[in-house]
Amino acid sequence: MSSITVLAPLHRRLLSILLLGALALLGGCTPDNTAQELQGRTMGTHYSIKFFGHPDGLEIGELQARIDARLERVNDLMSTYRPDSELSRFNASESDDWFPVSSELATLVALAERISLFSIGAFDVTVGPAVNLWGFGPGQPPEQLPSDEQLAEVRERIGFPRLEYRLDPPALRKEKPGVYVDLSGIAKGHGVDQVAAVLEAAGVTDYLAEVGGELRASGTKPDGSPWRIAIERPETGAREVYHVVTLHDSAMATSGDYRNFYTRDGKLYSHTINPITARPVTHTLASVSVIAADCAQADALATALLVLGPEAGFALAETHDIAAFFVVREDDGYSDRATSRFVALSAE
Repeated sequence: MSSITVLAPLHRRLLSILLLGALALLGGCTPDNTAQELQGRTMGTHYSIKFFGHPDGLEIGELQARIDARLERVNDLMSTYRPDSELSRFNASESDDWFPVSSELATLVALAERISLFSIGAFDVTVGPAVNLWGFGPGQPPEQLPSDEQLAEVRERIGFPRLEYRLDPPALRKEKPGVYVDLSGIAKGHGVDQVAAVLEAAGVTDYLAEVGGELRASGTKPDGSPWRIAIERPETGAREVYHVVTLHDSAMATSGDYRNFYTRDGKLYSHTINPITARPVTHTLASVSVIAADCAQADALATALLVLGPEAGFALAETHDIAAFFVVREDDGYSDRATSRFVALSAE
């Protein structure tokens, strides 16, 4: 019997993998045929890893310690919730000189900048001032909605050309003191990739690694079957399977508007902020799932396509051969649309 993992969307709240069914554990199976699982907390959410085989020369506890240490490093570099993280110290700096950072942070910002250019600013890590203004950053939701004057002020500090990166020696530079970087649209995916790196360095090649709903799969199950992933139905308070795909040596991330939000006067305000308007998106696109070679790229692309919406997002993804699955709200439920690349990959 196969197992299906539900892919939850990107959000700050605690997420978990919904496992439907179970692995058939037959009498006399060797340990290599038994799934081993590791779970823990990171980035304000949970991580979960399922793998087969044995780490090279490592006890399971030591493997988990290495994973925890790697994820802790990601937090120490990129969290906006830790005032002493490398990113928080850069955000607090009022200098427009080059700010030395780790190679890991500079490389991730470089990827973010490339996706910003590709999406014409729909994905933009300098959106942080608007994220904070609307109450989706380290603070609490505001008692009153932001005014037009406040929005105009933060828009002056948003725009990926206001942030520069340098890889050698690694450093970041801001155009003006108020530029604030928020990597929440890419950091969990990067965390998944870091977990994958630890597993592969330990000789583990058949695994499914998840952080906060973003996943990366490698290899197969002992019977040769692929990892099967279920995209969640985009409804608040529900954990239902909407669509199932198979994942082959790749990553998948989902961005949605139905987990992290609040309401004011009966209107929903999502954590997905359009960097151009500095306002939460208002279109009917409920979620986007993207399959890519690595999870950081899938994470950022899913965010960009969600910001762009059901028409512009799909057009961009289809034109550039991105594997993406769109779920759109309709008056009588949902409709969905998959790019040609997504259909091809999920059917393999």
